[in-house]
Amino acid sequence: MSARWFTDHPPSTRFPHYTRANAGEVLPTPASPLGQTLAFDQAILPGFQEGSIRMGSYEEADYRDGAPEMCGFFGGHFYINLSCVRMQAVRNPAITVDQLDTAIFGARDDTPAYEEHPLDDKPHLLPIAEAHQTFVVTATEWPELLEQRDRAAQIRADRPDLAMLSDAEVLRHIRALVPIVNELTGNQMIAAGSSGIAPGMLAAVADAVEDPTLPMKVLSGLGGVDSAAPSFAVWDISRQVRSSAELTATFDRGIDAVVEMLQSPETDDARMLKTVFDTFLYDYGSRGPNEWELSAHTWETDPTLALVTIDRARLQPDEKSPLAGQAAVAAGREAVIEQTRTRLAEMGDSDLAGMFDAAIVGGNMMIYRERSKTTLVRVLHEVRLAARELGRRHAAAGNLADAEQIFMLTADELDAFVADPASHRGPLAERAADWAELWKLEPPFFISHGDVPPLDAWERKGGVGAAVAAAGTALAGTPGSPGIVTGRARIVLDPADPPSLEPGDIMVAPLTDPAWTPLFLAVEGVVVNVGGQISHAVIVSRELGLPCAVSVADATERIAEGATIELDGSTGEVTIIALP
Repeated sequence: MSARWFTDHPPSTRFPHYTRANAGEVLPTPASPLGQTLAFDQAILPGFQEGSIRMGSYEEADYRDGAPEMCGFFGGHFYINLSCVRMQAVRNPAITVDQLDTAIFGARDDTPAYEEHPLDDKPHLLPIAEAHQTFVVTATEWPELLEQRDRAAQIRADRPDLAMLSDAEVLRHIRALVPIVNELTGNQMIAAGSSGIAPGMLAAVADAVEDPTLPMKVLSGLGGVDSAAPSFAVWDISRQVRSSAELTATFDRGIDAVVEMLQSPETDDARMLKTVFDTFLYDYGSRGPNEWELSAHTWETDPTLALVTIDRARLQPDEKSPLAGQAAVAAGREAVIEQTRTRLAEMGDSDLAGMFDAAIVGGNMMIYRERSKTTLVRVLHEVRLAARELGRRHAAAGNLADAEQIFMLTADELDAFVADPASHRGPLAERAADWAELWKLEPPFFISHGDVPPLDAWERKGGVGAAVAAAGTALAGTPGSPGIVTGRARIVLDPADPPSLEPGDIMVAPLTDPAWTPLFLAVEGVVVNVGGQISHAVIVSRELGLPCAVSVADATERIAEGATIELDGSTGEVTIIALP
């Protein structure tokens, strides 16, 4: 194996610290060459940069020409530049670096410390940052995001019959979509980058009123979280399955039996399920594990991924409805808000009271973050399908050893491939084998001082992990979503192949993106190895009223499969009650 993967970026000298925190939610696996060079290098990373400048935390001079600073790829793995992101706190008096770190990346003892740089202080950016701050704490609506959501829906409705297009036409279709992905990423960056402001402000209020649980309670039950919508849809379908003896019996026989039934529905119940499931795939087919990666399967390209979540959710009784959970946390949120306002009035601190009310509005950025990402992913999915069509037809023609190897191309190689596809068969097969080796490596959680270890120095997955925690051990984490629950720990490493989750279980996962969250319907709580207070797992857990703790280091290794654990989402603590 070479010391570097051929699409890797050079590390930044200006912003030298990188982290997989939060980045693992975006790309948990190595990016394919096409996924990185087309989607990220040409669209997403420039969009991040453009959005960050609009926020007033950055300017063009902060970035190298032709190379990203906000993010980077090393060993094919996606990293967020910790040093660069911190400028949002350094240059904005409304939030501290520590508060930003906790909100975005979670609390960890090994996080590289912030080190001042002469170019950090840019007071001329303050007016822009202050104007953006005003937007964040006053924006009860963001009409542009609704317009973009409608635009993405229209792009889906206008999808051409890809099989009828020539190779050249497929490429033109892809290249017409890439600038749209770039445009959508700007607002996604603004919403994501602004999501840490409200938790930081609420942390200051929490200190004053001596209630550390305040931020998560105020930011629970917000409503309108687009990434939670598939979970509610999964629940509705699961109720239809649960109420039908025929459908229940089919699911009991396994997912293959369900697929066979949907291919040739012969009864009213089967036809009903096919109708609602087809609608589900139309609306949410762009979602799936690792949905930012072009080569990854989604619910549309592999419907069994969605059927697995329905299968697990159908086991829950009706009283576990996520609507009930959402209503409960929303009511709790309103009660906490009123109690805190009363407390602040008694303290006579009008400045703190104003900060509290501003932070409540600022919490909308979490809604906007999920909305903008959902929209972006929907358009990115159209790029994925077009690329898959090229792979399908050229594998059938014998020009590719496997249809998936279309993703081994780089963006710059697409024209040459279309011109002479057969000549790429051997090189792409070799590249696919090299790419597969990257999956066997454990990327360093932090890359500090721009020192990227050569790939042969990276740890290999499946090596000696953390020791299993004994009964009575309390594991510390970051509070995610309030509530205390006791149940059986189930280790879930792949949302496409979860264990037989049952009512009463607590899911323990390495990380989560929105595609994992329908599995939340099958469990009583969620524990995640990494993540911050604005991670997808947290936002959706709060929406569903599910206790959640994130940044519980090595939870998937330290918590034994089947152990009885107590999860306190208000403190982030997970206690091992008994081993299996």
